[in-house]
Amino acid sequence: MKVSIRRSAPKEQLVPITTEYIKLESFLKLANVVESGGMAKNFIQDGLVMVNGEVCTMRGKKLRPEDRVSFEGMTYRVCNAAE
Repeated sequence: MKVSIRRSAPKEQLVPITTEYIKLESFLKLANVVESGGMAKNFIQDGLVMVNGEVCTMRGKKLRPEDRVSFEGMTYRVCNAAE
């Protein structure tokens, strides 16, 4: 008997911004990932947030459209508000 395992595609949510860039800490609040800036700061400094596949500990990291932020199994993609 063969057993096939189907992997689901990673979950990705679009988060539109109206400016040229947004700082990582603000992005986490905008995407409703965290409730406050303090929570965002702690998660980022603890190395729990990835930006474009790499751990990022800079809460002031500038994110631009097409950047991807991963946190707790979910991926958020920065996009222009026009998308």
